[in-house]
Amino acid sequence: MSIPTHGTCDARFSRVAEEFGRNFTERAERGGAVALWCDGKQVVDIWGGWADVPRTREWQRDTIVNFFSVSKALCAIACLRLVDQGKLDLDAPVARYWPAFAAGGKGGIKVRQLLSHQAGLPAIRKPLPDGAALEWQTIVDALAEQEPWWKPGTAHGYHVNTFGFLAGELVRRVDGRTIGTLLREDVAGPLGADLAIGLPASEHHRVSDFQWPGNPARPDLSTDAALMHWNTYWNPPGFSGSHWVNHPLWREAEVPSTNGHGNARAIARVYAALAGGGAIEGVRILSKDAITAATEEQVNGHDLINNRPSRFGIGFQLTQPERPLGPNPRAFGHFGAGGSLGFCDPEARIAFGYVTNDMGPRWQNPRNRALIDAVYSSL
Repeated sequence: MSIPTHGTCDARFSRVAEEFGRNFTERAERGGAVALWCDGKQVVDIWGGWADVPRTREWQRDTIVNFFSVSKALCAIACLRLVDQGKLDLDAPVARYWPAFAAGGKGGIKVRQLLSHQAGLPAIRKPLPDGAALEWQTIVDALAEQEPWWKPGTAHGYHVNTFGFLAGELVRRVDGRTIGTLLREDVAGPLGADLAIGLPASEHHRVSDFQWPGNPARPDLSTDAALMHWNTYWNPPGFSGSHWVNHPLWREAEVPSTNGHGNARAIARVYAALAGGGAIEGVRILSKDAITAATEEQVNGHDLINNRPSRFGIGFQLTQPERPLGPNPRAFGHFGAGGSLGFCDPEARIAFGYVTNDMGPRWQNPRNRALIDAVYSSL
């Protein structure tokens, strides 16, 4: 079966188009898109493949897809906008803005610890029913009650699904709007970026289905560490998306760590603003100072959830040898399950977006790695 691909690519970056094609022919891509900005200009905007599991519906220019944890960077931007406005202090206790959060010995947790995966809240201990991830108050109340799984500030572990609720509740209490509303009104709208956390039903017709590979069997949970790891992903059931990902209720809800929807073009445009010191084409989303604060290393080393090295700033993943964002030390962004990715490299003056609808390797993904390598070999 031939693979339909479309779009534009500057001749200088033709290797990116070639590797995108190889993703289909050699790396089992089903459908996706890649976009690149360089020196403040869009130089790659390519899409292709299929937008449904049976491969009957072609991916279109305006197709969008669930890009999972790429959303976490958007959550960070929302919080950093409030820092810019003087409404949120990274070194203040979270409980200053969210008093109930002080329960369970959490009164001393700082905002910067919360936004850099140090708070010890990657999982909810009490069992929650399937579908609870779609109920904002249920999740944030459970997180407010939860005792940390480790002493905050002494270690870090990827808050896979709770990060967005923690950041989102801070936004709601400080700003009065949901995190999805703030992003729509203050970031995506002004930038003209086709992305959302909480997608209106009127836009569902252009969403690509996501091929979820199935859920793991429940392991032995006799240790607290095993329970923490399992609950991070599977309490409530479907927390990570799994059987909910293609459901209209999932698309409409705000599950900010996990259910952002958009395309590569939109992701790259957001990062083009960040690569440009926080602004592009007259639209400013963050100050240079906020970006500097966001990309200062907060943690680096063994991750208690991933059981491998991870490196974070404020909400953003920072480049690391085990999963590099190119060769330069100041690159930052965020990966998403399946291989979706947004990042920028201020030194190289590039901004990159990639989305996919098939669950490739989560850690070292050959599709996004080939595209990244193609970008840098073209510079």
